Amino acid sequence: MNVFISTLEKEVERKLRKIEGSDLNILKKSLEASLVLGDAFQRMRDFVATYTFKNEAEEIRFFKEIKPRLFYRLLYYRKVYNIEMNRPVGVDSQRAYLNDELVAINRYNNKRSDFIHYYRSGLTHLDSLYYLRGRVDTALYLESFHYESDPKFSTNADFKVAKLLANEMLSVYLKGELEALEYVKNASDDSLPAVRLTWQDSKTDLTELIYMLDSKRSFGNVPLTQLAAYISNVFNIQLDTNLSRTFCYMKLRNNPTPWIDKAKQALLQRMRTWRPKNKK
Repeated sequence: MNVFISTLEKEVERKLRKIEGSDLNILKKSLEASLVLGDAFQRMRDFVATYTFKNEAEEIRFFKEIKPRLFYRLLYYRKVYNIEMNRPVGVDSQRAYLNDELVAINRYNNKRSDFIHYYRSGLTHLDSLYYLRGRVDTALYLESFHYESDPKFSTNADFKVAKLLANEMLSVYLKGELEALEYVKNASDDSLPAVRLTWQDSKTDLTELIYMLDSKRSFGNVPLTQLAAYISNVFNIQLDTNLSRTFCYMKLRNNPTPWIDKAKQALLQRMRTWRPKNKK
């Protein structure tokens, strides 16, 4: 099983990285990502249909960690697609619409606070009830998704875990969209330096750098949107107005900080090979 899962996840990661790095708009990106994840999800389902778990521990691990890890990304991208498809026109209407989505997420989580506490606390004493097939608890199983009609591929709580993780990402996305409504106001030409250099790496790479600088508070308490607006102007590149959406994608990657890691290695290599120039 480990070989199949590892191969599948690497393939999905490669395809999603290509989609997120493209110039497609958010609707097309979320649709393309949903198709990739939907196909992978079906392949995982077909695999499990013919696979015999070695023991209960392996089965619990699959439905508690492995399946939700793929499933929540599918839920996330499909929800983003639906949000954008139904998004109204006008700043005030969009604010209200996005805030309503956040309220819905909070309402969902509040109704399931006991399970969320159990999951986030790392407790395991109920895992056999939550993550083994055939342990039907009506109160838990009433929540469903159309993929969950197959009892051989669902348990009482694997959907809950995926939904919880998807909601966490959606909250970041929605808050980012709300921030994006203010982004344009901060991206004024008054902040342009006299000379601009053009960023040569990808937009996601630059966003990775921006979040690192913001996390370290390298420029003090400057708002993230203001920092991003300034840096995008300085480096002559137009970033996605919703930085949080890119941040969501970054968190989804197997390695969330590839640019920072490569930059560090490049600097260390330069330090190892550096020699002072001979003075004449």
